[in-house]
Amino acid sequence: MSVFSSSVPILVTRLRAAGCVFAEDEAQLLVSTAATPDELAAMVERRVAGEPLEYVLGWAEFCGLRVAVAPGVFVPRPRTEFLIQEAVALARRVAGTPVVLDLCCGTGAMGAALAAELERAELHATDLDPAAVRCARRNLGAGHVYEGDLYEPLPASLRGRVDIVIASPPYVPSESVALLPAEARLHEPLVALDGGGDGLDVVRRVIAGAPQWLAPGGHLLVETSERQAAATAETVARAGLAARVASSAELDATAVIGTRPQRRGFSGAAAPAAPPA
Repeated sequence: MSVFSSSVPILVTRLRAAGCVFAEDEAQLLVSTAATPDELAAMVERRVAGEPLEYVLGWAEFCGLRVAVAPGVFVPRPRTEFLIQEAVALARRVAGTPVVLDLCCGTGAMGAALAAELERAELHATDLDPAAVRCARRNLGAGHVYEGDLYEPLPASLRGRVDIVIASPPYVPSESVALLPAEARLHEPLVALDGGGDGLDVVRRVIAGAPQWLAPGGHLLVETSERQAAATAETVARAGLAARVASSAELDATAVIGTRPQRRGFSGAAAPAAPPA
């Protein structure tokens, strides 16, 4: 038990007054993380001021892992665990070592969680933000992390070899960003939140590039919202991938999954569209 345990009731009161819904849990996390009274006091001040708890702690829990999180990097959400569940099931069907690509990787939490569930994997990840790339390199260990825009920084040797592409790109419509909770709106990078007019600007680019990088039979998994799922699935089908929508009411999560046909000679755009399931 921490030497600061006696201060928990006081911290709970302060956190609750600042609007922290889970004040008791947060107080325990802060107390267990701080090494000194001064550090605890500084952490509490940051949290009371509205800084995301994950930034204050320096980590977030995702799929049972403790993932390093740096200020200014998108914080992994619990609902994204559903996409990882779907990706794990598909990756386990791959003969040999699955090649995994995590686009818009942020902290690298998705790639790390997927790799942790597999006996082996060849893991690659990209992000446009240098701060995210630094964070992902901490979390992905032996994984290959590239700085750049989506597929642009990837080595050409990966083209047509990727078994699983996972992506949680920004999909909040621009006009809805102002409605996000203050923690996200004021502290997390706008580039990781704002998906353009209908929220699908980056999603479309992720989908458009996927057929050229996926191996035959490979899968693209894109996180989106329930109301954007139909449009996302239609875009996946137009790219020549067999599209289906998967969702979890428990996690309030939606993912669109596209699968590249196994047949030879597939070029992406020429394949017939498959309707969303």
